[in-house]
Amino acid sequence: MNQDIFEKASIPKAVATFALPTVLSMLVVIIYNMADTFFVGQTGDPNQVAAVSLATPVFLLLMAFGNMFGIGGSTLISRKLGEKNTDQVKHISSFCFYGCIAVGLLLTAIFIIGMPLILQLIGSSSDTAGYARDYLFYIGCGAVFIVTSNAFGNILRGEGAVKQSMFGMMLGTIVNIILDPIMILSMNMGVAGAAIATIIGNICSIIYYVYYLLKKSSLLSISPKHFTLKDGIPAGVFVIGVPASINNILMSMANILLNNYLASYGDVPVAAMGVAMKANILVVLLQMGLAMGIQPLVAYCFGSKNYSRMKNVMKFTIMCTITIGTVLTVVYLCFTRNIIKGFIDNTAVIGYGISMLKALMLSGPVLGILFVFMFTFQAMGKAIPSLILSISRQGLVFLPVLIISNSILGLNGIIWAQPIADIISLVMAFLMFILLSRKMDLNAKEPVDTEMFDLGQENNA
Repeated sequence: MNQDIFEKASIPKAVATFALPTVLSMLVVIIYNMADTFFVGQTGDPNQVAAVSLATPVFLLLMAFGNMFGIGGSTLISRKLGEKNTDQVKHISSFCFYGCIAVGLLLTAIFIIGMPLILQLIGSSSDTAGYARDYLFYIGCGAVFIVTSNAFGNILRGEGAVKQSMFGMMLGTIVNIILDPIMILSMNMGVAGAAIATIIGNICSIIYYVYYLLKKSSLLSISPKHFTLKDGIPAGVFVIGVPASINNILMSMANILLNNYLASYGDVPVAAMGVAMKANILVVLLQMGLAMGIQPLVAYCFGSKNYSRMKNVMKFTIMCTITIGTVLTVVYLCFTRNIIKGFIDNTAVIGYGISMLKALMLSGPVLGILFVFMFTFQAMGKAIPSLILSISRQGLVFLPVLIISNSILGLNGIIWAQPIADIISLVMAFLMFILLSRKMDLNAKEPVDTEMFDLGQENNA
């Protein structure tokens, strides 16, 4: 672990050290997410594109469980390192590893047994059900690999191994991208080929992570002898991991509800929204990557009670997210048609997709502010503030907005539901920022009153 980066490096250098590899990792994730939709779109079949869109929320559920162990374990590890308490780090990482395997096996059983119900819940039609079943069967069989790969990309960042985390993600994505056109198009496997390529990519990432843990890391462990349910480790992981996973779970539920509403207008709007959201994910995940990247740094500063440095990291990162969001929004608005057409050359899908993508970009310049505060509260181990922000954008705010706007405006209401929810959630984040400003002196050089930090339950494990 490079302690100077945590404690002494300038704010821009420290943020760059942690955030740039994570942003690059997010670029890899973006390519990873776009690859299946892009190559399936090259078949020219809107039903297969719609099937991938319908299955995406289920894939997000698997990522949610990965985040539960990954973000929860990563922030706990970083806080323990900031407290100079390295004894528990091996126990934390081992608990997360075997927890991922157990949860993944359980999810595989649920997928296989409950497939008919899952297809019904995600809103598949007679035209898309077969494709969705093919995709989800293989995704379900590989649940262990998806959960574990997603978790340990975060766990490695917890000890500061951001480059290794990025490499593992890049390895899986490159393998997936290489296999996608071979399996989807050359082997004519369609959506099933996309799912199999995804699983193989995740397996490759895990192989690298296991190699790093066994051969390179002196702090982390996956040895069974370090696995324990004692010393408050499960509670320490879940107190932040559960709120972090709720964000993905709510995103999944929101997408399921969104797809069900869209399906009432036909399979073409479902395909178009799937393409628009895949395109928009670049803007969302780049800003999320910046916010997620500083999480170990914020957790370390908080654990070592260096609150002034922690707040300066937050402010600098917010400025970076606003800059990136604004530039990308301008580019997207100028080239909307070209972006949508790049995924699928279908006149009907392109028509819907253009209006959908333009609507989604409304919150693009400022969405990163929400992510900065969400991941900051997670890093500090504060469950309540992080939970509030996690469930706002895709849950408590989005779901009512979607239901109300659909009943009033129909399809147009569905299209504008997400940007409206984003703006409302941003107002909530801004109000929390005002509260933070009043409770803490932003120019303080010494540790300050931490009353604001006690909004949630501190983990004392």
